[in-house]
Amino acid sequence: MNVSHPSVHPVEVAPLPPTDGRVIVPPIVRMKVIQGMPGTIGGLSLRFCQFAYAVVSLVVMSTTSDFPSVTAFCYLVAAVALQSLWSLSLAILDIHALLVGRTLQNYRIVSLFSIGDGVTSTLTFAAACASAGITVLIGNDLGLCAQNHCKQFETATAMAFLSWFTALPSFLLNFWSLSSR
Repeated sequence: MNVSHPSVHPVEVAPLPPTDGRVIVPPIVRMKVIQGMPGTIGGLSLRFCQFAYAVVSLVVMSTTSDFPSVTAFCYLVAAVALQSLWSLSLAILDIHALLVGRTLQNYRIVSLFSIGDGVTSTLTFAAACASAGITVLIGNDLGLCAQNHCKQFETATAMAFLSWFTALPSFLLNFWSLSSR
């Protein structure tokens, strides 16, 4: 099964047009590899940043003793755990592609990446927004920061937003690559 293409594509020299009236089929033009797409250094760095921000958000939120009492915080923990697993697995795949000198431009792989990035980034964004709303409610509206871990809630929420912010370019580049075929 052909799952990837070599990173370096040889340039084919077009033959001279035939004089006997035959039609020449032009060679298939492959899309440029843009940094940030799967199998590139930019894609690996985006995946690493997604993973790092999601793990920091997960660790900070799960170290508080009262996060299970709020549904939005439990949702944030679940969403960033999924985001971190997804980003780590794709980072490992990017490392493999870089080591063997392949780009990941197969239609099925790009569609899987695009759907996965879309789902995980949407979940992370929704969880970050819900957690930000609860954090503002606890801190500003109710004034209960003395009794809660508001700084940890804010830090975990900010890290979740940063994880989403670095997941968005991955999704957009994969979706663009998928739609431009």
